[in-house]
Amino acid sequence: MPTKNPRVNVVLEKPLYERVRRLAEKEDISLSLKIRDLVREALEAEEDAALAQFAEERERSFKRSRALTHKQVWGS
Repeated sequence: MPTKNPRVNVVLEKPLYERVRRLAEKEDISLSLKIRDLVREALEAEEDAALAQFAEERERSFKRSRALTHKQVWGS
């Protein structure tokens, strides 16, 4: 079936391939869909880690004396 979505070829070690194949089989989805879902989850996890690091840096540099009050930000 033709598709307009870009394609990627990936070479996996046999044990990794078998693990992903079993996961796809367990969920009754294609290997391609399972790998797509795993890549999506990995990217989301990486984004979450980057945002957490950013938040930690902001928290370390926070100085209450320089913070604006609710009234200063939103008015009365």
